[in-house]
Amino acid sequence: MTYVQVYPLIAAVSFVIGMCIFQLTRNVLMNPDVRINKAHRATAVLENYEEGEKYAEHGFRKFLRTRSPEVMPTINGFFSNPKNND
Repeated sequence: MTYVQVYPLIAAVSFVIGMCIFQLTRNVLMNPDVRINKAHRATAVLENYEEGEKYAEHGFRKFLRTRSPEVMPTINGFFSNPKNND
């Protein structure tokens, strides 16, 4: 007995769980505010502005700055310029 109707739900939940695992792993391994070893935990305030800047300004964010802020540019153009859609 298979429940084919459940497959999209399983796919969506699996995708969201994967995103959560990715973000948690990224924060634990790369976030300058997370201190795992004892030497960094002993200091109250870390002076690591370069590391924080590197974490906040990652490559994907730099790539998105060069793109226009539209999700679907073709559809946006279709509805915003009705004269050109003949």
